Amino acid sequence: MEKFELFENERATAYDSFVKNWIPNYGTFLNMLPHLFNDTRNDKLLAVGCGTGNEILVLKKNGYSGSIMGIDPSPEMIAQATDKLKEYSDIVLKEVLVSQLTIDHQFNAATLILILHFLKDDGEKLDLLRDISIRLEPKALLIMLDITGNEKEIKKNLEILRKLLPEDMGQDEISKRMDRIYHELQHVSEERIIELFIEAGFEEPTKFFQSTVYMGWMARKKD
Repeated sequence: MEKFELFENERATAYDSFVKNWIPNYGTFLNMLPHLFNDTRNDKLLAVGCGTGNEILVLKKNGYSGSIMGIDPSPEMIAQATDKLKEYSDIVLKEVLVSQLTIDHQFNAATLILILHFLKDDGEKLDLLRDISIRLEPKALLIMLDITGNEKEIKKNLEILRKLLPEDMGQDEISKRMDRIYHELQHVSEERIIELFIEAGFEEPTKFFQSTVYMGWMARKKD
């Protein structure tokens, strides 16, 4: 069974402001999704680790007509997503892990936003990607946003990120978060991301977005 870092209490309630402050061009990335999923082959989408439902809301606001299931192990995040998405009837939100879903290839599209860097590259990352893959139809599109890079790249991009943070953010908060990204989160190189996707049953992924340490990837499941 795959592992997730559970967002609770203040981490859950402050999530939306956190990603807005710490991920330059986060909104730009989300606004790409409706264009990337505008193919009729992508009408049954699984949002893995959907959090407060940001990617789901952007898709629906921009005309995505397919059904969406959002899953997250945090009851607090699911509660926020439920409130945010209450006007949409074709969205199902579940407090579960991917591995707890039926294996029946019921989805032909998926998102994995800001999740993989919490998992160790000792089989956990690969297990999650495989758990997603076996629940997708052949040629299903997966889009991922994650912290990516080798140690040298992460260090240099963190220096750039520091310059882009809100001016009123406290230096103690910045230093602690920078240290956590560099020393505690489980980022891997671009080359390793490509290997993981292929091992999990996807075609070679394409990097289509980068904003400092954050990279957007897309790949289709193999036939």
